[in-house]
Amino acid sequence: MLIRYLSQVGKYFLMLKEIFNKQTKWSMMRNLIFKEIDDLIIGSLGIVAFISFFVGGVVSIQTALNLTNPLIPKYLIGFATRQSVILEFAPTFISIIMAGKMGSFITSSIGTMRVTEQIDALEVMGVNSLNYLVFPKIIALLLYPFVIGISMFLGIFGGWLAGVYGGFTSSADFITGAQMEFIPFHITYAFIKTFIFAMLLATIPSFHGYYMKGGALEVGKASTVSFVWTSVTIILFNYILTQLLLGS
Repeated sequence: MLIRYLSQVGKYFLMLKEIFNKQTKWSMMRNLIFKEIDDLIIGSLGIVAFISFFVGGVVSIQTALNLTNPLIPKYLIGFATRQSVILEFAPTFISIIMAGKMGSFITSSIGTMRVTEQIDALEVMGVNSLNYLVFPKIIALLLYPFVIGISMFLGIFGGWLAGVYGGFTSSADFITGAQMEFIPFHITYAFIKTFIFAMLLATIPSFHGYYMKGGALEVGKASTVSFVWTSVTIILFNYILTQLLLGS
């Protein structure tokens, strides 16, 4: 089992190397990149905005409900909401959700091309199929931090609305808490994680789709396995990066 996993990891890194060999013509690559931006980035904004807004509200309400001691200042609601959204919810939780949405889409689309022998046709025409299929996704997901930035804003905004209009805190107290003891490096930390998660979201699902074998049933299985491994890898890297960047 261990040997099998190690061979898969080695195969994954060989795939990463091959992606950047024998580049596709820019005139064709440009259209592929714009298509991936539309499918992966713009197509994800709706669900990210919806989840971020309401989860931010839930974090704010739960924090308020746990502040039962009247001596505890209400501005801690804004502080806790900001910290939760910026440090973990937006970069990590949203990325795990995107592992399901983006990852399944990428795996199924490439897997379907493998089943229908379209990838073999690209190879016959002398096209580097890995560069043609995966490289545009990597470039498109360089815009993924933009999605996470929107998630951060909407999460805090949702927390403000829930806290203020739910009667748990005043607007001034929430804003005071959101600004209190702000550490700019936390934003840097969140976006460093986001860039790494974006690479994982682009490459791991592509790996499972590109190297899958079988028919239509296996496409669904590959999408499930892709989601599991992408999520596990994101959680693992989240722990490592948190220890490296914040643990010292």
